[in-house]
Amino acid sequence: MERAHEATPENRYYAPGEERAEKVHRLFSRIARRYDRINDLMSWGMHRVWKRRLVSLADPRSGEKALDICCGTGDVARRLAAGPLNFSCEVVGLDFTEEMLEIARKVTPGNLRVSYRQGDALALPFPDASFDIVTCAYGLRNLADLDRGLAEASRVLRPGGRLASLEFGRPANLLLSTLYFAYLRAALPIFGWIFFGDPHTYGYIFATVSRFPGQRELAARMKDAGFDAVEVHDSMGGAMGICLARKASKPAGKSS
Repeated sequence: MERAHEATPENRYYAPGEERAEKVHRLFSRIARRYDRINDLMSWGMHRVWKRRLVSLADPRSGEKALDICCGTGDVARRLAAGPLNFSCEVVGLDFTEEMLEIARKVTPGNLRVSYRQGDALALPFPDASFDIVTCAYGLRNLADLDRGLAEASRVLRPGGRLASLEFGRPANLLLSTLYFAYLRAALPIFGWIFFGDPHTYGYIFATVSRFPGQRELAARMKDAGFDAVEVHDSMGGAMGICLARKASKPAGKSS
């Protein structure tokens, strides 16, 4: 019998290849104003817990510079910068959608060292080795080319820098996986109907999650992109997964 996550439904906001970016931009421009509220309702507020864990695992330190790609309304970027009084981590939040960034700028306190910039995660507008940390929450599955996105994250990280990604996962337990994907398939279009009169707006999540590799394959692809010491941290039995990777300090094959 086909497993639940193997279904790949059609969605007007999903397209492979070159059309992907335009469709993603159109979707997030439309949902930006209610994005945080719906995330709270859809996850029962748990997305905030998972993002706190993402930031904790990324381990921002005073004097470091962090980049949050696909930053949306900036909640992870603000967490990266909001340490103790003597803490000073400079953060750049980057997103493809200006409507998201407008909200991020409005809600970010002026005392935080966070700036926002519109840009493409597949062509990051930063020099090589610019950051100590790159984070991404629920963004990698929106990229038209995952491996290119990972390569770009590696390029802008300094040797030894950390990449931390939070994404929808794939539970290893068959029963849990079946229930989880059934929930996504049934509930997400309802949120779209209620808030936007269009089931495709949030049905998009199921369409992308069902096509996106699980956290363990993502970890393997991080290694292929030049990262080592890759760790997988599961939440809710693997329904959510954080991949934490460190950029190799030396090119592969080189020794001291």
